[in-house]
Amino acid sequence: QLQASGGGLVQSGGSLRLSCAASGLSFSAHVMGWFRQAPGKEREFVAAVSRSGDNTHYEDSVKGRFTISIDNAKGTVYLQMNMLKPEDTAAYYCAADHGTHFKTRAYQYDYWGQGTQVTVSS
Repeated sequence: QLQASGGGLVQSGGSLRLSCAASGLSFSAHVMGWFRQAPGKEREFVAAVSRSGDNTHYEDSVKGRFTISIDNAKGTVYLQMNMLKPEDTAAYYCAADHGTHFKTRAYQYDYWGQGTQVTVSS
């Protein structure tokens, strides 16, 4: 199972940290990722991290602002979001993939958590 938390309402330029607690088969996955979905839009890739934490991959619009990390001892994946913009407003979902390469399509991931809402006001 994957349990996401940490969403909320923040002003433009502010920061939030999302957490995703993983357990069971989902945390045996090789890659952990974050996606987001705004109303009326498709779910889009945000960031992914390898289980070792050594490798990361980001969507272009969040590079330099968001940081994904993993704490294997706690079984938790984090998404630190800085310099937030109104266009970052969405429901954010964590996901896990048993594959060994980074993937950016939602259908390619094996496990999903529930969403946590992030709203950035201008």
